[in-house]
Amino acid sequence: CKGEGGTCGVSQACWAAPRLLPHHFIKRRCRSFLCSFQAFTMAGLNVSIAFVFLVVGMCQVLRRISKWLLSPGAYSCLARELAGSLQLCTSCLELRMLVDIGPWGGGFGLDVVLTLLFLLFVVHGASFDGASANPTVSLQEFLLHESNLVATAAKLVAQGTGVGLGWALTRLYWSWELTKFHLIQNLIASECSSSIHTSLPHAAFVEGTCSFFFHLVLCKSRQSPLMYRVPALAATITFLTYA
Repeated sequence: CKGEGGTCGVSQACWAAPRLLPHHFIKRRCRSFLCSFQAFTMAGLNVSIAFVFLVVGMCQVLRRISKWLLSPGAYSCLARELAGSLQLCTSCLELRMLVDIGPWGGGFGLDVVLTLLFLLFVVHGASFDGASANPTVSLQEFLLHESNLVATAAKLVAQGTGVGLGWALTRLYWSWELTKFHLIQNLIASECSSSIHTSLPHAAFVEGTCSFFFHLVLCKSRQSPLMYRVPALAATITFLTYA
């Protein structure tokens, strides 16, 4: 209806309602979808963190029992390295899954992954009880005459066994599909592709350079107190991963 002053308020409201209601409805639905998406993302991230810390707790129990049952030599060469490798393998596989799927499947960026990486290696460094869980470090100790051949071979066998157990445990955990990340991981697991996204010489150069700097920091911080050595190594690994 029109009056002397133009279109009346009722007509304006009737004309505006078909536009305002759909806009309000779409806005509300989008907000609801974003909240649900963020909730699912945080739930999946919490499940992954809980799994990692559950494995850390299990390995810590294994260390305590092994230290009580085994001799110091057998514990340091076998049980300690096996538990450390198992713990490191499971956490790295889970974190690698978050790196591959998280940015587009979870909506979180590299800052979240790097923060988790730093915190995980702080936890690992504090709980490893002197284990290296790294074949190159064990070989370095042998070359520096800090470990004999038998002890080095035992460490390498224990590390390989721990990695195998960690891989099997993580695959079993992924098969349960507790989160959408694991569902996507199982769907793309059949796609065999190389993790090297550059030329082989360039990848070898980068890997060698990062390994050199890591071992350099490791040698320099070996005699430092644990409270300084652990954050330094964790920060070095995080920086080299980002670089």
